[in-house]
Amino acid sequence: MAVTYTAVVDVDGEGRNGGHVRSSDGLLETKLALPEELGGSGAATNPEQLLAAGWAACFLGALRRAATQRKIRLTSTTITAEITLTHGDDSAFNLSAVLAPVLGGVDQATARELAEAAHEICPYSKAMRGNVPVTIDAGAV
Repeated sequence: MAVTYTAVVDVDGEGRNGGHVRSSDGLLETKLALPEELGGSGAATNPEQLLAAGWAACFLGALRRAATQRKIRLTSTTITAEITLTHGDDSAFNLSAVLAPVLGGVDQATARELAEAAHEICPYSKAMRGNVPVTIDAGAV
């Protein structure tokens, strides 16, 4: 398989609680902090937000691709991604996700069909499959 792109990101410091993120091209540079809900300051982004942003962006691209393949014209596309960090009885941390795209120019059934197709296409969805419980909640406007 040919390599299309490799993202390179360094994280230093305390990781998710006080770390610093920087991509090799300098386009991504931010601090990390625990969210207030986990006892942190909430003064910076956190890994769950970064995952939600990346997955949502990728999923939206996959939705548009699925629509194009089916010759469906979308008038608008938005998505909300929720990444939830849970702490189980076994002291392990786990993730779950909700992806809620809203598609303009299609009916509800078509929105659901496109979202399911995108979930098969999206590399983030493929990487998470079988590891992270995912709910797809597509809507139409």
